[in-house]
Amino acid sequence: MAERERTSTPPDGGVFVARSKVMDADDVRRALWRMAHEIVERNQGLDQVAIIGLQTGGVPLARRLAENLAEIEGKAPDLGVVDVAFYRDDIGLRPVTHQAPTDIPFDLTNRIVVLVDDVLFTGRTIRAALDALTDFGRAQAVQLAVMVDRGHRELPIRPDFVGKNLPTRRDELVDVNPDGVSLGEYQVGDQA
Repeated sequence: MAERERTSTPPDGGVFVARSKVMDADDVRRALWRMAHEIVERNQGLDQVAIIGLQTGGVPLARRLAENLAEIEGKAPDLGVVDVAFYRDDIGLRPVTHQAPTDIPFDLTNRIVVLVDDVLFTGRTIRAALDALTDFGRAQAVQLAVMVDRGHRELPIRPDFVGKNLPTRRDELVDVNPDGVSLGEYQVGDQA
């Protein structure tokens, strides 16, 4: 889960408390390696592929995925990052927290863009990312790579590359970090 969600949740504060670890660092490493191979296979190489990480949780995963792709194919794909804060459909419903600048220093026209995020939940962040990408050209195709697909979609969005499908309750939270993936919840006040 992105740091942005960690720090901007319940108005009364709170802290993420892990209940169970569902992937360790090696599991995440293996999942990224597998997804890199799937990307190469599906796109018959990397000639048109660009990797775009979503701020903030998708960025470190996108970097690691790009490193794996470079190792597999002998050349690194173009790598960029996108912040979708101002493209979200919930502006006014929750605070806008612009985290880091979008950096896509290349044209996306006729490119195969692989969007990378840590957790796929309702699909609304991905919808916002699709809107943001149009400012950088008309991609030939957009594919989605996520470390965790937790279900509960509100929009017809489906990942192409998944590290782990993890059915959750709506009130549970998924935390993806360098040590792995944990399932838990927020605790507020004296419970934390």
